[in-house]
Amino acid sequence: MIRKKKKVKKIRGSRTCGGGSHKKRRGAGNRGGRGLAGGHKHKWTWIIKYMPDHFGKYGFKRHPSLIKQLETINVGELEELVLKNPDKFEKENDKFVVDVIELGYEKVLGKGKVTIPMIVKAIEVSEKAKEKIEAVGGEVVEL
Repeated sequence: MIRKKKKVKKIRGSRTCGGGSHKKRRGAGNRGGRGLAGGHKHKWTWIIKYMPDHFGKYGFKRHPSLIKQLETINVGELEELVLKNPDKFEKENDKFVVDVIELGYEKVLGKGKVTIPMIVKAIEVSEKAKEKIEAVGGEVVEL
C-alpha cells in the first residue's frame, strides 16, 4: 500500500530523521562533495548513466565575422507602409519607389501579399520576395 502520509511526518520527532548518526548528515562529505564534484572519479558511473552528454564538445560556432545579421522586413509589411503613406514614396512610371535602406532595413523577405507594383531597392532580397514583386509588375534593385 502507498503511504497516506509522507515519511517525514513520521520521522520528525526523532533526532536524526532517519539519517543514522547525527554526525553523518553534517557536511557535504557524506554525499561525496557538493554538486558534480567527483564527476571524473567516484561519481563517474552516475555521470555515465544520467548525464552522458555532460563532457565533450558538440557542434561548432561560426566566426562572428562570417555571421550576417541583417535588419529584415517582409514584402507584406512594405506594401502596408506604402498603402498607409503613399505621399511619402516617389512614383516612377506608376510604380512606387521604395528604398528599404532609408526605412532602416537591409533585406526584404517574402512573407505577405503584394498587390501594388513597386521598385524595391535593398542590399539583399530573398527569391520568394523577388517572385512576388515581379509577378505584380514590380522591379527589384539590389544595391
